[in-house]
Amino acid sequence: MFRYTLMRLGIFAGCLVVVWGLVYSGIAPRGLGDANYMWVVLLALVISAPISFVALRKERDRASVQVVRKVDRIKANLEANRSQEDGADDSARTQGQTS
Repeated sequence: MFRYTLMRLGIFAGCLVVVWGLVYSGIAPRGLGDANYMWVVLLALVISAPISFVALRKERDRASVQVVRKVDRIKANLEANRSQEDGADDSARTQGQTS
């Protein structure tokens, strides 16, 4: 998951540098008034999103498998804890009834 996030940030940073260069060379518009920085960041974000979607498909699938495994492991641990608590509760009740 960390690797996917770093790769996604890398693509965004690359797009940011390219958009910054295009804006300051005059090829892309400079934005409205003082909104130049926001314009550059938003444009880089819009460009990097579809690139990341296509280029990082395999890495995203790998990350989602890791997330599913972790969630399944947590669910199994919770169920094991729940069954231990139920067993302890049942034994405490049976001991309380026999006393």
